[in-house]
Amino acid sequence: VLYKESVGTGTPTPVTPEMERVKRNQEICSSVLYKENIGKATPTPVTPEMERVKRNQEIISSVLYKENVGKVTPTPITPEMERVKRNQEIISSVLYKENLGRATPTPVTPEMERVKRSQEQISSVLYKEQMAKGTPTPLTPEMERAKRNQENISSVLYKEQMAKGTPTPLTPEMERAKRNQENISSVLYSDSFRKQVQGKAAYVLDTPEMRRVRETQKHISTVKYHEDFEKSKGSFTPVVTDPITERVKKNMQDFSDISYRGIQRRVVEMERKRVDQDQENLTG
Repeated sequence: VLYKESVGTGTPTPVTPEMERVKRNQEICSSVLYKENIGKATPTPVTPEMERVKRNQEIISSVLYKENVGKVTPTPITPEMERVKRNQEIISSVLYKENLGRATPTPVTPEMERVKRSQEQISSVLYKEQMAKGTPTPLTPEMERAKRNQENISSVLYKEQMAKGTPTPLTPEMERAKRNQENISSVLYSDSFRKQVQGKAAYVLDTPEMRRVRETQKHISTVKYHEDFEKSKGSFTPVVTDPITERVKKNMQDFSDISYRGIQRRVVEMERKRVDQDQENLTG
């Protein structure tokens, strides 16, 4: 904190393509100088023991790295962040294209093709001339035997260097313990995730830009919905007619006919009763 307070404020400068080029050139120069200062060394063969030590070192480094990493709070990617990211990419592309000079394209003529093929052949010939001449040796049975013996010796030495272990059979109890361990790990992970994320929300300011994006998204959704509706209008979905569907359809039609006839019969009876009552009133 004291160090940051003593540091004065500065003006941030954008990373231009020229600065990127200078940075890459500096890295290349540093790499060249580093390689020149390194002396010649004697190459050593990679043995199985060296491979095992290398893998163990990588595993230890990975474990230590994960232990040193602190916990962080995940933040959702909002539409505003997506918009800023796209704008930044567009600005970077525009600045890069502005810094590039104009060039005149040249067509690939048959003469250029011929020169290119000649150059490739010359490079191939020079490469072969620089290589030393060697005498091919046939692969005899003795060489095959020596190769197999060497592989067997390497395998035996590798197994002797490894510690001896007692194989254990995979019993049902071990299977049960393994499943319980997996369940416990899953529960602990879910609890940890729930404690870190559940109940926490990312507050986003309701800015005019956010409201504009929301309104634009609603308009786009409405237009898309109308387009899909116009495309599907007048079309139908074919349904396979099977015996069960036919039976259900026939039963439904019978129920409708029965219901309709019952209502019609009741209406006729009520109409007859009304006519009879009117006649009784007139005669009485």
